[in-house]
Amino acid sequence: MAAKLKPNPTASFFFFFNLLLHHCAAHPDATPLLTFKSTADPSNSLLTSWNSSSDPCTSWLGVSCLHNRVAHLILENSTLQNPLPPSLASLIHLRVLSLKQNRFTAPIPDLSNLTSLNLLFLSENRFSGEFPPSLISLSNLYRLDLSRNRFSGEIPLSANRLTHLLTLRLEENSFSGAIPDLHLPNLQEFNVSGNNLTGAIPSSFSKFPASSFWGNPALCGPPLEKCGAIASPVSPKTTVSSSPTAIPVETNPNSPAKAKHKGKFSNIAIIGIIIGDLFVLGLVSLLLYCYFWRNYSSMLNSEKSSVQAEKIVYSSSPYPNPAQSERGKMVFFDGERRFELEDLLRASAEMLGKGGFGTAYKAILDDGNVVAVKRLKDLNVAGKREFEQQMEVLGRLRHPNLIGLKAYYFARDEKLLVHEFMPNGNLFWLLHGNRGPGRTPLDWTTRLKIAAGVARGLAFIHSSGALLKLVHGNIKSTNVLIDKLGNAKLSDYGLSVFASPSSAPKSSGYRAPEAALDGRKLTSKSDVYSFGVLLLELLTGKCPSVVDSGGPGIGYSGVVDLPRWVQSVVREEWTAEVFDLELMRYRDIEEEMVGLLQIAMACTQAAPEQRPKMSYVVKMIEELRGVEVSASDDALESVSESPSASEDICRASE
Repeated sequence: MAAKLKPNPTASFFFFFNLLLHHCAAHPDATPLLTFKSTADPSNSLLTSWNSSSDPCTSWLGVSCLHNRVAHLILENSTLQNPLPPSLASLIHLRVLSLKQNRFTAPIPDLSNLTSLNLLFLSENRFSGEFPPSLISLSNLYRLDLSRNRFSGEIPLSANRLTHLLTLRLEENSFSGAIPDLHLPNLQEFNVSGNNLTGAIPSSFSKFPASSFWGNPALCGPPLEKCGAIASPVSPKTTVSSSPTAIPVETNPNSPAKAKHKGKFSNIAIIGIIIGDLFVLGLVSLLLYCYFWRNYSSMLNSEKSSVQAEKIVYSSSPYPNPAQSERGKMVFFDGERRFELEDLLRASAEMLGKGGFGTAYKAILDDGNVVAVKRLKDLNVAGKREFEQQMEVLGRLRHPNLIGLKAYYFARDEKLLVHEFMPNGNLFWLLHGNRGPGRTPLDWTTRLKIAAGVARGLAFIHSSGALLKLVHGNIKSTNVLIDKLGNAKLSDYGLSVFASPSSAPKSSGYRAPEAALDGRKLTSKSDVYSFGVLLLELLTGKCPSVVDSGGPGIGYSGVVDLPRWVQSVVREEWTAEVFDLELMRYRDIEEEMVGLLQIAMACTQAAPEQRPKMSYVVKMIEELRGVEVSASDDALESVSESPSASEDICRASE
């Protein structure tokens, strides 16, 4: 008779333990994140949402993902503590790491595996040790903030490798030695104040304000005092004496003349000395007051501008404090108030890019919702009512191929637009990003679907605002955003009505000839021209204005006007040479490519009256074939959020 098996509690424990580990391992980044939590939050009082039963990409505080890998880890202004665990280096897809205003200690571990990291904010902690050597290998860093910690030692010359740096903040530490002669061509923000640095400031850093170097008594050279300069310009021995012995008198006290005039002369001399001293003292005081007040005023202005710049570049909230300017109001288009300006001020923000009408940010609200915020600049707005009327028009536009506006904020000194966030970036990065080994090209089906989507969105703008003569005014590939399903959505529409000479878009490669002299005089026909250039960009893989080394039909090298280049190549019967080489791998699409090329050439006619209406353009594109086919998932995998992916190949026009 078989023996009866008894349950083994040890085996059961390991079974469930392994089951738990298997569950955690379902997401490739869950294990290193949970290791981080066990070290930084041992009491489980802050990261309570981090647990093995949930998905890090959807419900964990401070975590956001791209393509199901952790891309952003933002945990600021908390009481996270202890040394950083080395497990962070396992998050190899991390782009943004912000742990500022916590209580982390000890040297920073080896982070050299985080080669995708763009933004690193570790300020206001208790990190110690020398400048972290592993950071030197993070060549894609744009922002590096190690300020207000306990770092020591010298700033390494090897930091020259961080050629993409826009920001380098090392203030309020204990760095010593000389500032190395770093040559960082893109550096915009630099601060080493409050350290123990010595010697002359390298000429490459002399362009930064004096406040970037304050608190280092042994530093010299522009913008500080010249090295070797005498600190005291006036010797105390040269000042006017107030002593009565400065007046020469005879040494014989018994002289009759002196005896006669002694009392009278002494009174006059004393009065004269007092008046003279008061005059000299007043003059010196006035000069000192003027000198120090001028320096103090300039210091205040410098600090004020520095604080404002810091607010925009470094803060988790890139929008100004409403207490410093006229109070505005957040206006929602759907009637439901989901957040206030204060929620945006608290939100973690990441800059997405700059354009002709301002800077766009990705903002993660406290409730986990993600929105895009456009901070408008240099607009020619006559008044609040004019702005509100235009926003009312734009807020009513609802179409599958337009970015939906959620809200706007208006104050005299600040104007914000809030719209839905598109996680797959824009057409520019899809077309031009990372053109090299390992890139997945944008396939023909996706390009055709994007072309049709943009055409429909633009036609809707023209038809909906026909009476108001509403136009987009700034068609370009960076303003064509891609949603999760691969649909194209137009952004920045209708803002050209506020364009001033300084804010008018500079994207001359897309601009119609009649609008070249004045970018504010835009019509639906100029939109058609810009759309035609966009089609040529899709077909050729070229930017609208780039430096080219010549080609078929071109007898010169230099800046290429894309419509003119295409016309010259077609005229020489080299039509096949027009198309992007990445499209040559696809079969049976030649007829469709030629058809779309003919549409693009019709849209880019020099004479406005010869260009078709957008409604007719939509019909022509849809007749090429069924463009409702879903975009290829492989094509969308090539999207890159990092400007470094393509800026060396082709720069987006502003």
